[in-house]
Amino acid sequence: MKIRDLLAVESIDLNGKATGKTDVLNQCVDLMAKSGKIADVEKYRKGVFAREDEGTTGIGMGIAIPHCKSDAVKKAGLAAMVVKNGVDFESLDGTPAKIIFLIAAPNTEDNVHLQVLSKLSVMLMDEHFTNSLINANSVDEFLSIIDDAEAVKDANNEPKKEEKVSSGAFIVAVTACPTGIAHTYMAAEALEKKAKELGYQIKVETRGSGGAKNVLTEDEIAKAAGVIVACDTKVPTDRFDGKKVIECQVSDGINKAEELIKRAAAGDAPVFKASGKASDTQQSTGGKESVAHQIYKHLMNGVSHMLPFVVGGGILIAIAFLIDGFCVDINSLPADQRSNFGTITEAAALFKGIGGIAFEFMLPILSGFIAMSIADRPGLAVGFVGGAIAANGTSGFLGALVAGFLAGYTVLLLKKILDKLPESLDGMKPVLLYPLLGIFIVGVIMQFVVEPPIGALNVAINEGLKGLNGSSAVLLGALLGGMMSVDMGGPVNKAAYVFGTASIAAGNYNIMAAVMIGGMVPPIAIALATLFFKNKFTAEQRKAGPTNFIMGLSFITEGAIPFAASDPLRVIPACVVGSAVAGALSMAFGCTLMAPHGGIFVVPTIGNPVMYLIALLIGSVISCVLLGLLKKKVN
Repeated sequence: MKIRDLLAVESIDLNGKATGKTDVLNQCVDLMAKSGKIADVEKYRKGVFAREDEGTTGIGMGIAIPHCKSDAVKKAGLAAMVVKNGVDFESLDGTPAKIIFLIAAPNTEDNVHLQVLSKLSVMLMDEHFTNSLINANSVDEFLSIIDDAEAVKDANNEPKKEEKVSSGAFIVAVTACPTGIAHTYMAAEALEKKAKELGYQIKVETRGSGGAKNVLTEDEIAKAAGVIVACDTKVPTDRFDGKKVIECQVSDGINKAEELIKRAAAGDAPVFKASGKASDTQQSTGGKESVAHQIYKHLMNGVSHMLPFVVGGGILIAIAFLIDGFCVDINSLPADQRSNFGTITEAAALFKGIGGIAFEFMLPILSGFIAMSIADRPGLAVGFVGGAIAANGTSGFLGALVAGFLAGYTVLLLKKILDKLPESLDGMKPVLLYPLLGIFIVGVIMQFVVEPPIGALNVAINEGLKGLNGSSAVLLGALLGGMMSVDMGGPVNKAAYVFGTASIAAGNYNIMAAVMIGGMVPPIAIALATLFFKNKFTAEQRKAGPTNFIMGLSFITEGAIPFAASDPLRVIPACVVGSAVAGALSMAFGCTLMAPHGGIFVVPTIGNPVMYLIALLIGSVISCVLLGLLKKKVN
């Protein structure tokens, strides 16, 4: 069977016009109906939209492959539409879809068409092929391009001797999507191509509608450096027990192939523990792991979306204080005007106003994206409202955390309850029922259950932090500074950083100063050590060392990770000690920081900047000396 056998001439539109995703899907369904392969057009249409609700079929690169496997399909078929101006298909890379192939698959055991459909999906990964289709001037030319490319593909797929790669790790992977028609094979193709480019060996097992193909053997799994499970549906994963496994969406296999290959080859993944169940990664990019890891994953989704608002808004506010600091003598101001510091001059007021607006989004964004991570898009609005209630109340950052998880799990519960409603109401759920009921329930709980106790706790914590002095402040600075070096960008580091940014919002600026200085020490210390203790580092490390000066001064702790990963038992303790000392000294010297990022570039906004730089130097030197003492000589 050839692609031409599935693609009828009457089901091709080379000059499509569409106002949006819904419009283009409806037009494609109508094109498919013209082929006579659909028994119940409206049932098929509903199936296409139901699949789209699970996640966009816009794979990026200007391509979309919506599909549906249904009893409404009499015979497998394809419809094609070219929209030269592009249409927003919510693609993963943000590019408008210019070519759309709609797939109709019968719900039968006869899967002869699947091989053809998977072949087309893989062919679309070729940019030249796709562009040729988009620019075809006639239907005959369009079909001719497909015929020629298919012939080449078939010729290349003829049995040949296995190519062996002498260098590079061996990796295994599994790809699967719910329908098992297109994305499964596109992800496999992308991973195989990228592995070959990078010099690695790989074997990819595909689990499509036609069953498992290229199944991994026990020996192959045993010798693999890493495993990639790029799936949006359940697959057997107990066989990977004890291996380092990356679990992600099938779309990541298409769009993030290089990142996944490099991580798997380097063993940059958690060790998988068999649970006796199949893996379900449909809503996850981190895989189905422990409850604690899932909670951390949801939290980090909120934090990662929140940080741009915190960083951008925080630095603008800090600049506002800096401007007024240069222009106004605060001690000469009347007591009733000192609270306006940061808005006294027009320039300062401009920066403060813009930064303040950005900062106000911090808690709603945090809650909204925690909820979205848990319950997908229906959780977003509910989480936003919960976070806004926390921001306008007294519960603050802690209340926003609670609101995010409360909103996510409330929407999940609503999904289960409302799943019993008639299918005719499915379209009302995401736009009416989930937001209406979810916002009301979460709003009531936040107002009467969360706000009173969490608000009181939050106020007590902030007042306690403001009252810290002497040894208490120094110990807190040492703790936070040391935490920044424990995993250099991991959960412990992020916990300290989030605590620092939350403290800025509460007006406790000395805490963020200790946090940032703790994160600056490791890269600077390593850069110093590669200069003063050259015999403790390889030639490659010595070359990379000086770049850590830039990373450290820019507050990019991750620059130290390669050095820590190569010798964690010596590098991490040395860095933790120096960071803890720097954090403690920052507190002891009374340094403050109103900007949540920026490193050396925001020094003018730091309170007591000279002593802050001295604390940074002392901490970095201590870690440098410890690295020289602890690390072994390199032959």
